[in-house]
Amino acid sequence: MSNLIIVESPAKARTISNFLGKGYKVVASKGHIRDLPKSTFGITIDDDGKFVPKYSIPKEASATVKELKKLAKAADTIYIATDEDREGEAIGYHIAMAIGKEPTSLPRIVFHEITKSAIAHALENPRTLDMESVDAQQTRRLLDRIVGYKLSPLLANKIQKGLSAGRVQSSTLKIVVDREREIKAFKPEEYWTIDALFENVIASSIYSYEGKKIDKMTLQNEEQASLIVDSANTERFTVTSIETAKRKSKTPPPFMTSTLQQAASTQLGFSPKKTMMVAQKLYEGVKTDTGTMGLITYMRTDSLNLAKEAVSDARDFISVTYGDRYLPAKPKVYASKSKGAQEAHEAIRPTRVDFTSEMAAQYLGADELKLYRLIYSRFLACQMTEAEFETQTILFGGERSVFKTTGRKMLFDGFYRVTGYHEKDRLLPELTQGQAVDVTKIDAEQHFTEPPARYNEASLIKKLESLGIGRPSTYAPTVTILQTRQYIELEKKRIHPTEIAFTVIELLEKHFSEIVDSGFTSSMEETLDKIAEGKEDWQKVLAEFYTPFMEKIAKGKEEIKSLKVAIPTGEDCPQCGSELLRRKGRYGEFIACSNFPKCKYTRNVDGTEAEQPEATDEVCDKCGSPMVIKNGRRGKFLACSAYPKCKNAKPLVAPRELTIPCPECGGKLQERQGRRGTFFGCANYPKCKFIANFEPVDKKCPECGYQMGIKHLKEGDAYVCFKCKHKMEVEG
Repeated sequence: MSNLIIVESPAKARTISNFLGKGYKVVASKGHIRDLPKSTFGITIDDDGKFVPKYSIPKEASATVKELKKLAKAADTIYIATDEDREGEAIGYHIAMAIGKEPTSLPRIVFHEITKSAIAHALENPRTLDMESVDAQQTRRLLDRIVGYKLSPLLANKIQKGLSAGRVQSSTLKIVVDREREIKAFKPEEYWTIDALFENVIASSIYSYEGKKIDKMTLQNEEQASLIVDSANTERFTVTSIETAKRKSKTPPPFMTSTLQQAASTQLGFSPKKTMMVAQKLYEGVKTDTGTMGLITYMRTDSLNLAKEAVSDARDFISVTYGDRYLPAKPKVYASKSKGAQEAHEAIRPTRVDFTSEMAAQYLGADELKLYRLIYSRFLACQMTEAEFETQTILFGGERSVFKTTGRKMLFDGFYRVTGYHEKDRLLPELTQGQAVDVTKIDAEQHFTEPPARYNEASLIKKLESLGIGRPSTYAPTVTILQTRQYIELEKKRIHPTEIAFTVIELLEKHFSEIVDSGFTSSMEETLDKIAEGKEDWQKVLAEFYTPFMEKIAKGKEEIKSLKVAIPTGEDCPQCGSELLRRKGRYGEFIACSNFPKCKYTRNVDGTEAEQPEATDEVCDKCGSPMVIKNGRRGKFLACSAYPKCKNAKPLVAPRELTIPCPECGGKLQERQGRRGTFFGCANYPKCKFIANFEPVDKKCPECGYQMGIKHLKEGDAYVCFKCKHKMEVEG
C-alpha cells in the first residue's frame, strides 16, 4: 500500500474505495477521534493568558486510532479527506495529531460529491489543512464547553437537577418562549368581512365604501358591517373595471440545508433530524446502475452556488426532455441571503442529472426516494423557465359600495412541469365593462384576530437562519437537544415550551442576558467567520468572552436566589396543623404541607383545591374497579380508584411510537414514563425485553452495526451504541 485516504464514515470509505485502484487504502475515523475529556473541564489558561485545550482520545476511539497509526506508518502518502466544512477541517486536524503527524504536512483533498470524477479531481488538486478554519471550530468547541460546563451546574443548583444551557441552545429556547409569551399576552380584536355573490357564480369581497378603501381591520363591529350590507342590498351594480395582466412565477433556488429541512418538513412530514439522516445516506453512497456512488452533493451548506458542469448537464437534459421552451436563454445564478454564508461551496443537488427519480426508485428505500425526488426536481426547476399566468381583476361598483374579485389561469407551466402544480385555475365568466350584474346575496361575517402561530421545526429553523443563529450543521441538533432535554414539547407538530423553560429563560435574561440574546449569538457566529478568514485572533475572542462570563457565574452563585427552595406561607395545614409551604414543581407553583410525606395535603396557589381525580368509563383490568384520571409529576395518567388496594396505573395517552423499529425483534419502539423518568422500550414486552434509557436514532454503529441512540452527557450530546457502547459526537 502506498496511499492512505482517511475519511469520517465507513459508508463513505466503501463508496470511495469503489473508484480507486489497488494503490489506495480508504479507511474511516468514525467521526472525531480526539475531543475534550468527558469528566473534567479540559481547558486550562497558561501564564500568558492563553487557552490550552486538553484533548484526549476517548476509550471507544482507541482501537480506531491504533489501526490508523499502523496504516499511516506503512503508507507513503496520507490524504485527509474529511468533509469540506469547519467541522471536517477540525476532524482532519485531530486525525493528524492522533497519528503523530504535523497537520499541515499532510495533503488535504476535498469534494462536494462522492463520484469517480470528483475523487479523481480532488486527488489531482490537494491542498493543506486550513488552520484558520480549525481555529474557528476550536473556538466554537471551547465556547460551548465554557458555557455548558460552567452555566449548566448553576441552573441545576438554582432551579432543578439535570438542566443544561448552551450558546445556540439557550438563545433558540428564548425565541420559543418569547413566542409563547406573545400568545399568552395576545388580546383578540373583532373585525368583520363582507362577501357578495354576483350572477350566482362570481364570489367577491368588499373593496371600498363611499370612496374609502376597506381593509381587514376597517370594520370592527356588527353595526359598521350591517350599514354597508343594508346599503349594498339596495344598490344596482355594474362592471366598472376589468384589468387583465400577465404574471410570472419565479423559479425557486436550489436547496441549501435550511430550505431542504423546511421543504422536507412541509411536503414530506420529515423532522429536520430525519431529513439530515436520510440525506447523509444519499451523500455517502448507494447502489446505482453504474455501481455505488453518492447521489447528492454535500448536504450541510448555506451556499446557492452550482458547478458549471452540473448546470450545463441540467440544461442539456431540460432541452432534450422537455423542449427548448422550458430552457431559459442563459443559465440561472442564485445568491444566498443567509447571514454569513460560508460553510460549503455548492448548493444541494443530484450528482447525476441522468439518474432520474424513476431510475432511483429501483435502488432507494421509500424515505430515501422521497427526499431524492425533492432534491432532484428542485435542481431541475431552478434552471427552467418561469411559469406564466393570466390574472384578471374585476370591480363591481354600486352607488356607494364597490366589490372586487380576481381570477387566474395558467398559460405555461414552466418549472411546474417538474415540481408539480396543485392549484386549480380560477376562471371568471366573460364580462364587459359597463355591464349590469345582479347580486345574488351579500353576507357579513364576524372574525377575531388570532395570536401568532407557534413555531414548528421548519419555521423555527427558518427563524434561526434569518437571525444568523447557528450554522447548517447545528440547526437539527439544536431542536433535537431542546426536545430531549424536555425544554420543549411537540404537539401536533407545533413547539410548546415546558414550564421549566420559562423559569430557565427568566433566570438567564436577568443574569446572563448575552447567552439568550439572538444578536449576541449571531455576532459570535460572525466573529467565528472572521477567525476562519484570518481577521480575528481566536485567543482574544475566548478571553473577551471568558473573563466577564466567569465573573457573572461567581456573582450568580452568591446572588441568585434558589428557585427550588420552599417558601413559608404563614398558613397552617388544614389537615395536620403543620406549616404550609409554597413550592415550585416542574409544572408550576403549588402549596404543600411541610409535614410531607406524612401529610400529603396540597392545593393550588390561587387557593383552589388540588385537582381531584376525574371519573372515566374505563374499568380496571386487574380488579374491575372504575379507572380515574389523576395528575402526577409526569402529567395525567389513568389509575385504579381502589388505590392503594389496587395499584394498577397506565398512561392516559398511548405512548409515543418511534419510527425506528426495535433492533431485537423489529417491533414498535415506544417512549414510556417510569419511576426514573423517560425510557424507550419495545411494544412486544414481555416477549421482547429491549429497553433503553436514551432515545434510539436512525443510526447504526460503525463498529458492530447495532442500533445507536442519542445520549445527553455532561460534556455534550453523543451517539452511543446500545450494544458495544461505541460513542460518536453528534453532528455539529
